[in-house]
Amino acid sequence: MQVGACPVARDRDHEVDTPMSHDQRISTASGSAGAAGGARGAGRGHGGSGSSGSSGSRLGGVVQGVLIAVGLIAMVGAFVLIAVQYRPYQVPTDSMQPTIHPGSTVLAHKVSGSAVGRGDVVVFNDPTWGTSNEVKRVIGVGGDTVACCDKQGYVTVNGKSIHEPYLSSAQAGGPLVGSGATSSFSAKVPAGRLFLLGDNRLVSLDSRSHIEQLSGTVPESDVLARVEGTVWPFSQFGSIDRTGAFDALPGRDATAHGPLTAAEYACVGGGALVLVTAALGSLAGGLRRMRRRSA
Repeated sequence: MQVGACPVARDRDHEVDTPMSHDQRISTASGSAGAAGGARGAGRGHGGSGSSGSSGSRLGGVVQGVLIAVGLIAMVGAFVLIAVQYRPYQVPTDSMQPTIHPGSTVLAHKVSGSAVGRGDVVVFNDPTWGTSNEVKRVIGVGGDTVACCDKQGYVTVNGKSIHEPYLSSAQAGGPLVGSGATSSFSAKVPAGRLFLLGDNRLVSLDSRSHIEQLSGTVPESDVLARVEGTVWPFSQFGSIDRTGAFDALPGRDATAHGPLTAAEYACVGGGALVLVTAALGSLAGGLRRMRRRSA
């Protein structure tokens, strides 16, 4: 009987992988889970930082936009107010120094001549004085008696000496002499008219020069506006404040000024707010870009 070849037994040790111990499986699983968790944590960390930076950037942009809007509203609103209520006038002569320098441009509030009082600086146009607009200070109103001068050289109104702080120190107390003007006078101001003097009493051609014509007065209807500030040259920029020199007299003293000073501050302040806010926003944006590049 033929005997078949006996099958050769295989070595199962070469076919079957070596099984891992229980501890090894736990260790491997734990390591994989830790790595995955670390990756997720790292992702969360990067995502959280970016979100925080983006929120801060958006908030900064909103604040910047609000501040610029406020500045623009203040600036434009003030400019419109000035344009509607005021008119520019040029003063070519030195008759109003030191209050207004020759060549200056002033802003004057449109008012009725019946609304101005003693001490107000006004723009007027009287055909008997010339064809150009002129700027002088109201010294007397209807019913007043204006005279020069008391023993110290001060102008008197209704017998009361007027100390005028806006005059130069050389003219604050002294005879009112000037080109074409009489050094001594007494004028009764008719109703509805105004007696006017320039602040530079030594050179001003004013009511003194026309004293023979209705006591040198002009009708209230000739008044175009009340001067409240100087806008040019920039070295003279500023308001012309109301004077209290005539407040002790009964009747019409200097009137309260309009909103020019507040409007000037709003216009300048609004413009400054826009410029500063825009500059700070650009600086902050540049710093953020630098940080992103260095990250």
